[in-house]
Amino acid sequence: MIADRVRAIWCRELQRDDISVDDDFFALGGQSLIMVRIQGAYMEELGVEIPIDQMFLNSTVASISEYIESAR
Repeated sequence: MIADRVRAIWCRELQRDDISVDDDFFALGGQSLIMVRIQGAYMEELGVEIPIDQMFLNSTVASISEYIESAR
C-alpha cells in the first residue's frame, strides 16, 4: 500500500515514528530541505517524480498518497 510506504519515508526523514496519515508535514516540523529529501526518496523508492508544488498542496501522507496513486 502506497500510504504505508509514504509514511515510512516521512518517519525516516522527519525522524519520528508517531506520524499518522492525517498529520500535516509542516505541523510535524517539516521544512524545504526535508521536503527535497522526501522528494528524492519518492523517486528512488516508489519510482515516481512528484513536483514540489504538489508536495506543498498535498501535505499529509493520505493526500500525497492519493496523488501518487492517481499519477501512476
